[in-house]
Order: sequence, then C-alpha cells, then structure tokens
Amino acid sequence: MKIAIITSCFLPIIDGVTVSGFQRLKRLSKWGHEVILFCPDYSSLKADYPNWQDYTGDILPGVKVINLASNSFVGLDYEPNVNRNSYQTVLKKLAEFQPDVIHVDEPERLYVGFWRLAGVNYAKKVGIPCVSFFRTNFLDYLGDYFPLPQPILALIKFLLKQLIVWVYNSYDLTLVTSKITYPKIVDLGIKNARYGNLVGFDTESFQDSLCQTDFFQSQYGLSQVDPLVKVVFLGRLYPDKGWDFTLDAFKTVSQQIDLTKVAIIVAGDGPMREEIRSKLKTLAPHVYLLGRISPENVPALLMNCDLHVTTSEKETRGLTILEAFAAGIPVIAPCSGGVVENIDDGNNGYLYSPGDRYNFTNKLKLLVENSALRQQMGERAKISVQGYSWDRSIQNLVNIWQEEIEQKSMIDEQEFLVNPEYN
Repeated sequence: MKIAIITSCFLPIIDGVTVSGFQRLKRLSKWGHEVILFCPDYSSLKADYPNWQDYTGDILPGVKVINLASNSFVGLDYEPNVNRNSYQTVLKKLAEFQPDVIHVDEPERLYVGFWRLAGVNYAKKVGIPCVSFFRTNFLDYLGDYFPLPQPILALIKFLLKQLIVWVYNSYDLTLVTSKITYPKIVDLGIKNARYGNLVGFDTESFQDSLCQTDFFQSQYGLSQVDPLVKVVFLGRLYPDKGWDFTLDAFKTVSQQIDLTKVAIIVAGDGPMREEIRSKLKTLAPHVYLLGRISPENVPALLMNCDLHVTTSEKETRGLTILEAFAAGIPVIAPCSGGVVENIDDGNNGYLYSPGDRYNFTNKLKLLVENSALRQQMGERAKISVQGYSWDRSIQNLVNIWQEEIEQKSMIDEQEFLVNPEYN
C-alpha cells in the first residue's frame, strides 16, 4: 500500500501525537508499505532540537518525511505550523507519489496553516479515500492560551466549532481513539466518526531487566533519589497540561504529606519549565526536572518510578497512562477527558475530582504512604493493558485504510457502470 500522511506535528517534538506517529511509521516500514509524510519544518527550533534533521528525508526503508515551510501556530513560536504557500509542495509530491490513501492528523490545525482542506480535493480528483484523525479538542484549550473576556471567548468558541465540524465532515472518515471522546465529537456534529483501538505501547521495551536499585544515580547522577518514593510527571510543560492546578495543589500536598520522603520527577520540557521548578522547589526538597526524555528511554524511567501523575483534564486519550501501566506503576489522574478510559478507580489507579486539590492530595497520600498498595495496583495496571500493542493498533489502522480503499473502488465501479463517461 502507498500511504500519504499529512500531520500537524512530528518528531523531534515529543508528545503523544508524535510518538504514536513515529511508531506508526516504524511498523508500516517493517510491513513493506510505502509512506510519504508531510509535517512542519522544525529548523527554526534547531537551538532546542539540534537533532531535528534525524527525522527528515528517508528516515526508514520506504518512508520519506518532507518538512513544509512553516510559521508559528497562533503566535506560539515553539509550535510551528505549515503555512499557506507550502501546500503547493504537498500537491506536487502527492502527484509524484500517487498514494492509495491519504491520512490527515489534526486537519483543523492544518487548515489554519494551509487555509484549505488538507488532501481532500486531491483525493476526490484521483478517486482515493482521505481519512482524518481527531487528536485534540482545540475548543477545550482556547482558555489556556487566550485569556479573553467570557463573551468574546464564547463567540470565538462558537465560530471555531462551526469550522471544526465542517473540516472533519469534509473527509471520508474521522477516526478517534477513545470511547470517551467518540460520543463527544458526535454530539459536536461530526457525522463520519469511527472509534478504533488505535493506540498502544511498545510491549518489547518494558522489560523487568530495566529495573535498577541505583537507576537515578547511574543514569542521571542523582544520589538522593533512589531510596525515595518517586512520583513522576511525564509530558510537555505547557499550560494546557494542568500545571496551574498541580502547582496550586502541591501547596496542600506539602501540608499533608511528608515530602522529605518523596522525589518529584518532572520529565518533559516547555515554556512553564522555570515556573514549575521555582514553585515546586519552595514546597518540596527533592524536585528534579529531567528535561526532554527520548521515547526509547521512557520505559526505563517509568519502571524505576513508583507512580505516575497527570493533571491534564483535556486529553482525548492518554498515551503516558498506557505506558505507566505497562511499566507496572499506578496512575493518578483527573476524572475528565479520555484519560479515564483505562483507569479503574481504586483498582489500577485513582481518579480525583477535577479542580479539587484536597481530593487529589488524599489520593496521592494513599499511594505515597502505602508501598503494598502501589505494588498491588501496579500489578493490576500491567494486566489491564495486555490488549494494547503498537502492532495490533497500527494493524487496525491499516485494516481501516484498506476498507476505505475497497469501498472507494466499489463506488467508482458503480459510477462507471451507471455512467460510462465517468472518469
């Protein structure tokens, strides 16, 4: 199969979208498919991502990545987005490649860059399917980046909703990975939505041999961490990831939990890094910001921690939760968004009431102070994600593409029989 992927972001940026996107490419390459992937140009971030060129050009057998001319996304310099002029490159390369299917991640964000529907008109012209992937509910994030008066924000949300619904309904199919998110986008007005098990983790990477009694000393030179209860936050340090709540909640945490026995591990990077560092260090003696962690090093990090915390209330899924469970550690998360799909409250982790710092503190206290409970929950967590793997989830995606190709072929054949002049 020849697959064209147009995506709003890719490595070296590290988040759930880019990590899963790279895993997708690895499997497609291994299985003998040909892929061309279009993504933003990250050369403007080379000071922060000096390895950005590792993810451009012929990065895997049969896989070519093309970086498109880009500008900042809604004024965020650390989030490049394709620009209007770059779409001509997409059309030219699509014509040369002649794909069997076009797959588009976050088409609403791409529309803001291209000012046109990514892939749709080309797909219609040549008679191939064009599939979209709902990754992020941008409506939920407006308030995090645009602190506007409520009436103005409400108007912008209304207009943006109309745009989002129109964009997704323009595709043959809209894929969504969460059973929680699926009914929400249907209620939003997206009529072509389909849920699929399309997320996973690299099962072979989570091996017991990764556990070390002196992991943080040997890997990061942190001599005081290994004997402590290690609470890990894994993700980008952005406002939309719930960090305002985390910093506020830890004022209560510091009053109810003996933080001299706890190491707070923050793995990730972003514009809130220094604020997080300075505020947490006033509340706890053992705070360590590790910066960006490459995807291949995530399993070892998680397997040498005791529990994972996320306070993001707006995720459409939650890849780090699957990875934490694969590592055999429990998770604390808000009872909100797609993160709740895999958390069985009290069984493999805890869900706290969104915005309730006391409820959050109580759940955290239970796990910090009870190692037997952590171990029991971690064992159940590991069992709960046995049905997930990148091989399975990406094969599910390939099957969907093949179904769409066959369906499009049947429609074309029927059109030809009714009207021999067709095409």
